[in-house]
Amino acid sequence: MDVGAKEFEESLPLLQELLHESDFVGLDIEFTGLRSNLSGPQISLFDLPSEWYLKTRQSVQQFTICQIGLSMFSALEGEENKYVAHSCNFFLFPTTFGILDSEFSFQASSVQFLNQYGFNYNKFLKNGIPYMNEEQEKKIRHDILSGNWKVRSSLDKDQIKVVIDEVTRWLDLAKEGDWMTLPGIVGFQAYEVQLVLRQALHNIWTVLKDDGVVVKKVSKQHRWYLQSTSCDRESCWKENILLSAKGFSVFFHMLVKAQKPLVGHNMMMDLLYLHEKFFRPLPESYDQFKQNIHSLFPVLIDTKNVTKDIWKEMNFPRVSSLSEVYEVLNSDLNPTKNSGPEIVHAISCEKYVETKCPHEAAYDAFLCGSVLLKVAHLLLQKVHGIDPIPESTFPQYLDVLAPYVNQVNLIRAGVPKINFSGPDYPSIRPPILILSVKRWPGVSEQQVYHKFQNLCKFDVRRLTRSQFLLLTNKFKDARNILKEYRGHPTLHISLYRYWRHSPDVNCLLQVCGIMTAWAVLAFILGRSGP
Repeated sequence: MDVGAKEFEESLPLLQELLHESDFVGLDIEFTGLRSNLSGPQISLFDLPSEWYLKTRQSVQQFTICQIGLSMFSALEGEENKYVAHSCNFFLFPTTFGILDSEFSFQASSVQFLNQYGFNYNKFLKNGIPYMNEEQEKKIRHDILSGNWKVRSSLDKDQIKVVIDEVTRWLDLAKEGDWMTLPGIVGFQAYEVQLVLRQALHNIWTVLKDDGVVVKKVSKQHRWYLQSTSCDRESCWKENILLSAKGFSVFFHMLVKAQKPLVGHNMMMDLLYLHEKFFRPLPESYDQFKQNIHSLFPVLIDTKNVTKDIWKEMNFPRVSSLSEVYEVLNSDLNPTKNSGPEIVHAISCEKYVETKCPHEAAYDAFLCGSVLLKVAHLLLQKVHGIDPIPESTFPQYLDVLAPYVNQVNLIRAGVPKINFSGPDYPSIRPPILILSVKRWPGVSEQQVYHKFQNLCKFDVRRLTRSQFLLLTNKFKDARNILKEYRGHPTLHISLYRYWRHSPDVNCLLQVCGIMTAWAVLAFILGRSGP
């Protein structure tokens, strides 16, 4: 089901009901960009989680969400281990209302990638659901309720001017009780138009109908009465304006309140965007970010982290994408293929029955949930061994998934995953190597990287003028390069030892050596004196 601004408010009650009845929710998000080349140093395997977070935070602030996919999975009552998935695509566009006028960037490679998979940019730009975070909401709420609200967007100003001119011309000829309709004005823009008209013209009243905004000519006394009635008090009406302007943020808070397990695949970036765009601007503190996410979503499951852990053990073929993981788990390679959970699409999502739609957010959210169920069934079989698996329920699946809960995969950093419910685990990366260069004056990190890129991929960091640190995420690459360059005349590679190679330690040892020498000299001179 595709949901834009025109359909969102009408579908909200149904979405709330589906969310309430679901066992868990699959999530996927598409962005206008991933990592900016202009926002400072790029991420590296050398980065601590806090360093990785601060670098990535800048990119999240620069780009925005263009589509969110949610797939709500519910166990069918009376059916053994059968689930129905309600999958929805939400096209989003930042709220432009009053003082809110967000700036965001597009990254050419991201646009090209989504376009390759048929992303509907027209729906994103023309019919995207508005949204705002709590900080933006406070500003808008203050302006609307205090009466200091103004139209700031030049586009909105032009549209409002046309509407006011049209209504003013009509008023000159209209009689009291006559009415006219302004068609094609929907969503919070309809409230915005009404607010401006009511402020500008004191002998009219407005009502929002299905076919547009209806303007009625009334007397000043009748206007006062309408403003005072309980069904249309101005304070209540302004709250409706704010509610409409919040758009998708209303459903985000429903998702938080529901406290359902949230499932994604490589979902770290998704969590950063959820925090920034719907909750609050990302804090500078990495620990505060972790605390905030854990309070919003107490149960997170990253299928990338789960499948990465069991893949080799099951002797499954190596795969790189979510869709490939899904295909393997649905193939005869999966020993529990025939005994695992049955998953069906809801009627509104039947296109996914026959059609694969990779990188369409709702489809990928469905894949996340399906992978979770199938992997959980594999783990349950592993627990029971040769014994028959009892009738499976989602709480049983959560029990076997407990070691993976709140462990989110981290790409290119000093640790492989982040723990949102406690301290991060220590790194299990291969050891750092140190490269000492001879007879290569002025060598740069980039030149060192290109020197080894055909053999294996290393992140490179300069240590001294002629020494560089090398780090990879594959143990075999570290072993291969140590073997390949053993005895090389100009490039000496060995294991990095902090107490031996660190310039800070060497400097400290030199200072201690000098101080010790001076102390010894002073002692000798003192003894040889009169």
